[in-house]
Amino acid sequence: MDHAAQPTDLPPALADFFTRRHWSLHPHQTQMLARKDAPALLLIAPTGGGKTLAGFLPTLVELSDGAHDGLHTLYVSPLKALANDIKRNLRTPIEEAGLPIRVEDRTGDTGQTQRKRQRADPPHILLTTPESLALMISYPDAARTFAGLKRVVLDEIHALAENKRGDQLMLALSRLQTLAPGLRRVGLSATVDDPAVIAHYLARHPDPCPILHADPGPAPDIAILPTTEAPPWAGAGGRYAIPDVLAEVRRHNTTLIFHNTRAQAEIFFHNLWLANEDDLPIGIHHGALSKEARQRVEAAMVAGDLKAIVATGSLDLGIDWGDVDLVIQVGAPKKVKQLVQRIGRANHRYNAPSKARLIPANRFEVIECVAALDAVRAGELDGDLRLDGPRDVLCQHIACVACAGDFRADTLFAEVKTVGPYSTLTRAAFDECLEFVATGGYALRAYDRYQRLKEREPGLWGLRDPRAARQIRMNLGTIIDTDMLKVRFKGRGGFPLGEIEEGFANTLSSGDTFLMAGQVVRFENLREMIVEVSPRPNKEPRIATYIGYKWATSVQLADRIQRLLHDRAFDGLPDHTRDWLELQDARSRMPEPGRLLVETFPRDGRHHLCFYGFAGRNAHQTLSLLITKGMEEAGLEPLTFVCTDYAALITGLKPVRDIRPFLQHDGLHEALESWLAGNAVMKRTFRNAAIIAGLIDRNFPGKRSSGKQATFSSDILYDTLHRYDPGHLMLKITEEEAMRGHIDFGRVDLLLETVGDRIDQVHLDRVTPLAAPLFLERGIVPIKGRAESRLIEEEAAKLLAEAGLDPE
Repeated sequence: MDHAAQPTDLPPALADFFTRRHWSLHPHQTQMLARKDAPALLLIAPTGGGKTLAGFLPTLVELSDGAHDGLHTLYVSPLKALANDIKRNLRTPIEEAGLPIRVEDRTGDTGQTQRKRQRADPPHILLTTPESLALMISYPDAARTFAGLKRVVLDEIHALAENKRGDQLMLALSRLQTLAPGLRRVGLSATVDDPAVIAHYLARHPDPCPILHADPGPAPDIAILPTTEAPPWAGAGGRYAIPDVLAEVRRHNTTLIFHNTRAQAEIFFHNLWLANEDDLPIGIHHGALSKEARQRVEAAMVAGDLKAIVATGSLDLGIDWGDVDLVIQVGAPKKVKQLVQRIGRANHRYNAPSKARLIPANRFEVIECVAALDAVRAGELDGDLRLDGPRDVLCQHIACVACAGDFRADTLFAEVKTVGPYSTLTRAAFDECLEFVATGGYALRAYDRYQRLKEREPGLWGLRDPRAARQIRMNLGTIIDTDMLKVRFKGRGGFPLGEIEEGFANTLSSGDTFLMAGQVVRFENLREMIVEVSPRPNKEPRIATYIGYKWATSVQLADRIQRLLHDRAFDGLPDHTRDWLELQDARSRMPEPGRLLVETFPRDGRHHLCFYGFAGRNAHQTLSLLITKGMEEAGLEPLTFVCTDYAALITGLKPVRDIRPFLQHDGLHEALESWLAGNAVMKRTFRNAAIIAGLIDRNFPGKRSSGKQATFSSDILYDTLHRYDPGHLMLKITEEEAMRGHIDFGRVDLLLETVGDRIDQVHLDRVTPLAAPLFLERGIVPIKGRAESRLIEEEAAKLLAEAGLDPE
């Protein structure tokens, strides 16, 4: 807020509040108030610019007279922590201005009694998440709950628009629009790469959505943190920089230290704590921690009791955490807009520049960090490859609507078509989804468990058995990650610490230690799906493997990296990285935008091929699998491959003289389809899509199926459908999802289309500087083929010869 005269266009109670605070409205807040009746409005404002107040201001004005009964405004955010933060911040103007407004939240942490009361007696403002909203619209009383709804505020809309949670949310909004026809939509974000696309996503298609841009404020103070030790050649985590990080923590009031994965955050926190000789108060925060652990850290942050917080995406968005004056990003940011979002957590004020420092985890990440900083300074954000709305989410939505009561197929189709990602959906595609939800599809219609909907009269559908609604509600949601087990300290009423992956828990034996919630704990036993532990300080831990997003470097950022290399723009790089790249330039070539650099060279009796695609790890793995498949068929005997976000290294027994035959676009598509048919990727993708679509239930009353059980049943279903109903909707969805998900064939396609025949293959006599770090990477994938068999035979013959035996 600016220190100026009181606003004159607000109700007296609010105007007096602003006067006492010596605040005045920013121009974009005034404009949001003036355009409060717009059916849809997108506000793009910098962090600290008061965009949340701008979104709520019309609500506070309209509710100030106390005349509205029931729910007026729905606030939806991607994070539970964000909802908690907004509720805390909304209390200030509401309580100090004496406004007759009741604010509550409804998330996965909300108790059952309060949830039930909120449906019967909703507050004026309800703060929630996409999953909780989907659950609310599934009840028969949804029409009454939302009858008076006037406004919905979607915070951090750019994050919602990037994944299936956003698709689920927008489908729910299409239903709300029918229940409350005058509903107005407001989207808020600080980082939007393509405002027109987000506006299309927000509005009720084909309604327009005006875009309001706020003053961007001062430029951030961002740079790579100078470190006493150079980054390692490979790996992740940033452990080498811990002394320098501690020095920064001492110099600042509160430092947020971001990581890209939960496991990296736990490892870094552990090492930071071991080096913390001054006993500085430091906390950890990520989505796998228990509600109690998260809330304890959040309370300490608000109170200003922590000098530093190690975090992941759980603190990315919109939250105003006290006196944070420095943000440190450990590891390359992968997306420019994510970096901008995280930078904004520091100096959460409109007129103060944010301060951030980057710590590349390895030598190649130095280049990415420099490219990302250049993009931030140029104001260039990146976007994702946006595709049509996924049909597994649509199937779940149809079942969700059926739980609330009978529906007309024509009406529901018309609603769905108003959702931006589904605006191109055909009636045939919709009917296919409806038929699947109703019967399970041709191959499954004989089984009672898949008979969920009944057509009561032409076009009128409803649940075949009303009791099925409970089971459907228990399985709503689009977040399908590795199965998680809760972790608690042993003993009655043991304090909950959080969750670990079931697969990791299955590897634990009594006495094993691992990191959890920033401390070393000892595994005691697994009881009733609860991992019981005891504290074990001062012992080297095993590392828990956490779920979490592992982003690929964005297309735009990858292109900027290649331009930096091609232009030899090394001035902004540290000496150690500049020397490395200059050596590469002298001995081989530099990658170029729009071209593919391929290096081949011998080493240790093997032949190696390294290609620099800059398309992300998943895309490189897919391309490597397809290339090695072609090599195997050509008798070139591939052995292994290993990938990073930037490149892939393939090792074999024979040299690849010309890579071009293995990169033919049409041939790769055919090879991909052949490879996918029997690959575990498809079964894993099928399982995830089948859970979202409702074909497989994860949760049951009083119990939860284990990951092994769900996988076993999904594998049987996949094989059954593949054999008896190859045209089944779930198999079509599985292929669509595999293409955009695990194998990221969209990035492979984009790479091959961009490169065409512009391939620079360089034959060298030794390993190149740019390829060398790939020999140090983990995650080498072996190729089961002729080369492996040949090496085994040779080793066997050698052993027999040493023993004086005849191999024949």
